[in-house]
Amino acid sequence: MARIPLITGENLTPEQQRVFDAMKNGPRQSAPVGPLAVAMHRPELAEAWSALGLVLRFNSSFPPRLREFTILLTGRFWDCQFEWASHETEAVKAGLSAASIETLRVGGTRFDAADEQAIHDYGMELLSQRFAGEANYQRIVGLFGVPGVVELTALIGYYAMVALTLNAHQVGLDQGRPLPVRSTQS
Repeated sequence: MARIPLITGENLTPEQQRVFDAMKNGPRQSAPVGPLAVAMHRPELAEAWSALGLVLRFNSSFPPRLREFTILLTGRFWDCQFEWASHETEAVKAGLSAASIETLRVGGTRFDAADEQAIHDYGMELLSQRFAGEANYQRIVGLFGVPGVVELTALIGYYAMVALTLNAHQVGLDQGRPLPVRSTQS
């Protein structure tokens, strides 16, 4: 159960109602859920967050398979149950292989697809070391160009923010539902 009440559409302030309606009637076609339901406590934050998410998720230059791979990689790094559960099905729809999904789930490090391996290596180095080394950085630039490395870094950062928000406020899965990922922390 979440540590704070999630904004659901009842008893909204006028500013919350405006942002709520924009999300419900926009590209997402749904009321705010997960991190956006948390952010609705600050409607201007929810609005900006939603706008960035629309660019990174719905207007990405990355193919859906690689976008979802990156989201699962980032969610798995932070052991974010909600993020994993929300995106695993999307990853399957986007064509990410069952083997890649399972490798991410168990914290594996080897992927058959060269583009997935490059994103994994860059993302994990960036997340765990707080910096990207020259070799991994240039590998991503070589595959996706300068706009691609900028977008990939933003995608990792955005979903890290999502995961940290969900984890901090304990927005997770329903009680009794099995956890899709197990913590790699001891």
